Amino acid sequence: MEQGKLVITGMGAVTPIGIGVPEYWNNLVRGSCGIAPITRFDATDLPVRIAAEVRNFDAARILPRELARAAAPFMHFSFAAAGEALRDSGIGNKTASERIGIVMGTALSGVSTVAHTQEAFGASVSRKVSPHFVPMIMGNIAAARLAIAYGIHGPSLTLDTACSSGGDAMMTAAMLLRAGEADAVLAVAGESALCPIIVSSLAQAKALSRANDCPELACRPFDLERDGFVIGEGGGAVLIETEAHALARGANIRACLAGYANTNDAHHITAPDPSGSGAASCMRKALARAGFMPGDIGYINAHGTSTPLGDMAETQAVKAVFGGIATAPPISSTKGATGHLMGAGGITEVIACVLAISEGMLPPTLHYSVPDPACDLDYVPNRTRPARISAAMSNSLGFGGQNSCIIVSRYP
Repeated sequence: MEQGKLVITGMGAVTPIGIGVPEYWNNLVRGSCGIAPITRFDATDLPVRIAAEVRNFDAARILPRELARAAAPFMHFSFAAAGEALRDSGIGNKTASERIGIVMGTALSGVSTVAHTQEAFGASVSRKVSPHFVPMIMGNIAAARLAIAYGIHGPSLTLDTACSSGGDAMMTAAMLLRAGEADAVLAVAGESALCPIIVSSLAQAKALSRANDCPELACRPFDLERDGFVIGEGGGAVLIETEAHALARGANIRACLAGYANTNDAHHITAPDPSGSGAASCMRKALARAGFMPGDIGYINAHGTSTPLGDMAETQAVKAVFGGIATAPPISSTKGATGHLMGAGGITEVIACVLAISEGMLPPTLHYSVPDPACDLDYVPNRTRPARISAAMSNSLGFGGQNSCIIVSRYP
């Protein structure tokens, strides 16, 4: 049952360049970089020793005491982002609790907690594990904790579609709203996969940058000398409502959720289809759902992880949908600043699109210096660019051939 526009009324973010949406955005347009040597554990013997960690996050100060003590970091980040989004939305108790839903997205949920617990267990004499361990590692418990804390009784779903999980959480939220299952849905995502086994595995797969000596330049999307992505962590959240519901409660509408789509490459477990055909199909479906032509999009926030094959495939996909540099909109990857937030990136990058529209600024692709003939679009290199746009697109592409595309537009 169609219910008019879907709108975004609240946003929250926890990222390596800022905790809270204002700090995240200000540092993004300032050109800050959150990539540095790993401090979470001793990475001395690993081939990759850099990451984009969330710093200065004091769980005991920010979160309820029990949550800070008995939840995994990915839950900490998602809970903090969700709380900010709910406060930003002003929804309070103005909506019946059974008409508010939650969709959680995470790629690796509590994997770092599993790794650290197993290490401690192996060295333990008592061979005891905390009774909180199992709930700490389950992806859906993040949504459960939000429901308990805020008294939300509506639909609750958790998705794992790799690095497209955040975007797919927004799409699923939209589907629930369109189906009449809720009036407002909190789409939230969290990720904290930093642990030796994940770093080692991705390094052996040659997916990670090995620029250990210059971490601030390690992630260079679309640059000829890019050599892999940098693991990041964080959380993102947006509250999505039907327009009618938002207007009825006097909400401050930040943007329209105009289009969304999901496709699969059906090509390879970890590598994208080099032609970009699956990602191109996803973008076309999102445009069709929004009722937009390609020329209506003023900016694309790319998946752009800084891998040789991935950036090239996404460039091919954008060109297939929008044409060459003369007709394609400006496109940038904010991962040069934040690293790859995996499941959480899909939402934090949509937030960047919303603010690009409202603030009239396109965030840059950092560390772009050597053009790649195979990546020949306008990547907004190195400096924020003033631009008045009315619609923006965010792409998220993940292992397993997952493709997500979200389109947001200015609320009239």
